[in-house]
Amino acid sequence: MKIIHKPTFSQQLKQIIEYIAKDKPSASMNFKNKLKENINLIPNNPFQYERSQYFDNKNIRNMTFKKYTIVYRVRPVKQEIEILRIFKKNKPSPQ
Repeated sequence: MKIIHKPTFSQQLKQIIEYIAKDKPSASMNFKNKLKENINLIPNNPFQYERSQYFDNKNIRNMTFKKYTIVYRVRPVKQEIEILRIFKKNKPSPQ
């Protein structure tokens, strides 16, 4: 399966990386690299994570990484994983 990063996800990730880099630039790069590794594992078992409570769609899932939720959509027919959003767990709904 191909992984697609949607613009909203990319923008949100950039903001998170910039925020982390203010205090510790090396930690921001480590965060980004480890997150990428975890995202790259999703196609191996795309339905392993819980169904998203933010969307009424069985193909939209939440992956937790550190204190962040990554929302993604499985598109079996297109053989794609769309990475939709990333946000801190304690923040309100990402819609």
